[in-house]
Amino acid sequence: MEKTVTEAIAYRRSVRVFKQAVEIEDKKVKACIENAVLAPTSSNLQLWEFYHVTESEALKRLTQACLGQNAAKTAKQLVVVVTRKDLWRQRAKANVEFLKETLGNKPKAEYDRREKFAFAYYQKVIPSIYFDFLGIVGWFRFAVFQLIGLFRPIYKQVRNSDMRIVAHKSAGLAAQNFMVSMAAIGYDTCPMEGSDTGRVKKILGLPWGAEINMVIGCGVKDEKGIYAPRFRVPFETVYRKV
Repeated sequence: MEKTVTEAIAYRRSVRVFKQAVEIEDKKVKACIENAVLAPTSSNLQLWEFYHVTESEALKRLTQACLGQNAAKTAKQLVVVVTRKDLWRQRAKANVEFLKETLGNKPKAEYDRREKFAFAYYQKVIPSIYFDFLGIVGWFRFAVFQLIGLFRPIYKQVRNSDMRIVAHKSAGLAAQNFMVSMAAIGYDTCPMEGSDTGRVKKILGLPWGAEINMVIGCGVKDEKGIYAPRFRVPFETVYRKV
């Protein structure tokens, strides 16, 4: 029986060793990735891709790229979460096309104020934030927005590095959706940051603009797969009610 959200969150642990005698089903892992893409994402740009790795030779090569750690070496499958900030133009265009489909492709004057804003957001605001050239435009934009911010509230994270962070935050939210979904059906995972990301990109045939967010080992946990009891600092030290 599938776990509740709270049960799945409590069940999820970073498993370092997976059972070798127990296989996991491709279609179930794929269904969990389908849950991943339902995660919230900045401006609905969905600047992510998910590589579901099941082929033995690719798993072997990725294990080496993940520095040979057990969570990769014993994994039955791997899911690589990739950010694609470089695809912002295509994703913005896709949002515009979706708006036309849902609102109707009609003359601009026939759209109401909110609908016009939605189109302007993807056709003007997103390009003004994401377009950059060697980081120069981003720093100029940052300086202008800092100046405006002296007089009124304004979004100031507009450099190329800021946009990279935005893409990785969205990818992280999607990765958590995936891991909780896996936990709900009794599958285990381990998110790994320790990897040679350049090698991972080469193995997957990724372009220069793609970035590795994390590699997630997948399987069913071995009896010795969890190295230690769960530790969290006391809730009172991180919780602030304002």
